[in-house]
Amino acid sequence: MKGSRLDGVRLVFAGTPEVAVPALDALVASRHEVVAVLTRPDAPAGRGRTLVESPVAKRAAELGIEVLKPAKPSEPEFLKKLAELKPDCCPVVAYGAILRREALDIPEFGWVNLHFSVLPAWRGAAPVQRSIMAGDEVTGACVFSIVEELDAGPVLGLLTERILDTDTAGDLLDRLAQFGAGLLTDAIDHIEAGDISAIAQAENGLSYAPKLSVDDARIDWDRPAFAIDRQIRGCTPEPGAWTTLGDDRFKIGPITNSEGDTLKPGDIAVGKNQVSVGTATTDVILGEVQPHGKKRMNAADWGRGAKLGDGARFA
Repeated sequence: MKGSRLDGVRLVFAGTPEVAVPALDALVASRHEVVAVLTRPDAPAGRGRTLVESPVAKRAAELGIEVLKPAKPSEPEFLKKLAELKPDCCPVVAYGAILRREALDIPEFGWVNLHFSVLPAWRGAAPVQRSIMAGDEVTGACVFSIVEELDAGPVLGLLTERILDTDTAGDLLDRLAQFGAGLLTDAIDHIEAGDISAIAQAENGLSYAPKLSVDDARIDWDRPAFAIDRQIRGCTPEPGAWTTLGDDRFKIGPITNSEGDTLKPGDIAVGKNQVSVGTATTDVILGEVQPHGKKRMNAADWGRGAKLGDGARFA
């Protein structure tokens, strides 16, 4: 801690993907001092599988902040470095690795995590995606003190946000990242002032949000239209909802419902200005289609060029 209670605290920020960048920016702009950033090691990306640093690492470099990239945060060399930095608190946003007791005990005020759900709902890696896919009307963000059990620590602050009927996981996550950055900064302010109390999570309403698998994103056209809509929006942009036509795989963007129910599940109808697909209930109108290895395109343009024969269907 610095000399005055309100001079700001020393922080080591932990985060990896783009969604964590708004929180890093907010903390850098606050009265607190971000002395280092912890992020995941560079990872292969693209067709050439070139090693690429994380969005948080890139932003930290732009800000002139030291970047730490241990393979595991339990490595003795990293723990020694963290102790030398003497952080008062370590805020976390989507870091992507498990923190053990040896690391949790180093900062005086512990580690606090910004999580994109209203806990105890949707503990885990994909809370926004799972919330949309489940048909939730409201979600939010929480700041909580990290303990060794997954997303189980006491809550320091929360906000709620309505899920719009058109929200993709990307849309909703962007909003929560912006709002959550302010929530996290406010929590650090109150931790410094000593006027915040952590509240234990409720015992009811617990649910888990494991990372989406490729199978989670495969569209089952035998389901109702509303369920397919939620699935596609929850899987957009990643991992991307998909289906097959013959031997080819296609990613499918958000859809709209039509008034008709003239098609059998999976059957494709190409009109002048739209492509419709049958479900267990009403037909749906495709928005965008991405053939494997190609760019995403308007579904009507794809339909006109695909020259689909009678009986074409997704499976």
